Amino acid sequence: MHQNFENDDFLLTDKISYRFGEPKRGDVVIFRAPPSEPCSEEECEYIKRIIALPGEKLEVKDGAYFINDQRLTENYLPKEIITSPGTFMTSGKSIILGEYEYFVSGDNRPYSHDSRSFGTIKKTAIVGKAWLRYWPPSKIGLIPKAGFD
Repeated sequence: MHQNFENDDFLLTDKISYRFGEPKRGDVVIFRAPPSEPCSEEECEYIKRIIALPGEKLEVKDGAYFINDQRLTENYLPKEIITSPGTFMTSGKSIILGEYEYFVSGDNRPYSHDSRSFGTIKKTAIVGKAWLRYWPPSKIGLIPKAGFD
């Protein structure tokens, strides 16, 4: 999720909150890789940001996400970042997320392998929410909640 996270960042994951509440748009979550994804380890985990929630209509067009026909303004990304469609989320195609389904996206949109390619993830695949970066020392701090305009 380069832009906001680097490969060598170490994070603490809150594995309890989602047992009592639901994931929210903008949460940075760690989840088990979808079964369709190749993994070199026994269990792979991904880190992505939640873009769309259960029951929402989602579309990629004009270089951005549209949720329920409203453009999603992602103020945590540089203005020049363009969201392109993928093999699952093709241009001009809208989807409606099912119960307990989430659409996740990496912040490094041009290079991120995310729900645009492999589809939605189930709540049961979510391991937890990233809440604290503890390495490198220059970046120690809480993971801020994303703001949307």
